[in-house]
Amino acid sequence: MRRYDAIKSIMEHITNEIVVANIGFPSRELYEIKDRNRNFYMIGSMGLASSIGLGLALSQEEKTIIIDGDGSILMNLGSLVTIANQNPDNLILIIIDNHVYGSTGNQPTYTQNINLLRIAKSIGFKNSHDFNKISFKDILTKKQTNSTFIHYKTSSGNANVEIIDLTPESIKKRFMNSIK
Repeated sequence: MRRYDAIKSIMEHITNEIVVANIGFPSRELYEIKDRNRNFYMIGSMGLASSIGLGLALSQEEKTIIIDGDGSILMNLGSLVTIANQNPDNLILIIIDNHVYGSTGNQPTYTQNINLLRIAKSIGFKNSHDFNKISFKDILTKKQTNSTFIHYKTSSGNANVEIIDLTPESIKKRFMNSIK
């Protein structure tokens, strides 16, 4: 399974939740799969989807889903520690781990040698899961008492999708209007 299929399987269960997507191809793939006003597409700032999602989860009562990548989370491991310590019960962080920096040329990441799920558990995520061993729909609908970390392993490869035809300003405006 590639990241495109993983995002598709996640979005099958998304109704009104806030979704923040990592930059580059993950945002482009999400845009093609299920564009909606409540999706925040990262246009820049690799490594910061988790930080932006945390800020949203702390400021909103609704569930906030962050779709991030292994390369991006490795660039900002401090965000994992911050999320685990802030621990908002409406945050679900999904790391799609394809062992490469998919948006910058498929250079290998260090996740070939480390276990992100083990890291999440060791820094305090009480709800840490392998995507293939859970029902994502159940996690979405169940009331959480802590933040949730989900590790989703996929194969590398980008889908042949168009560039998002929205300006960064219009993405921000429509997103902000949808979460008021």
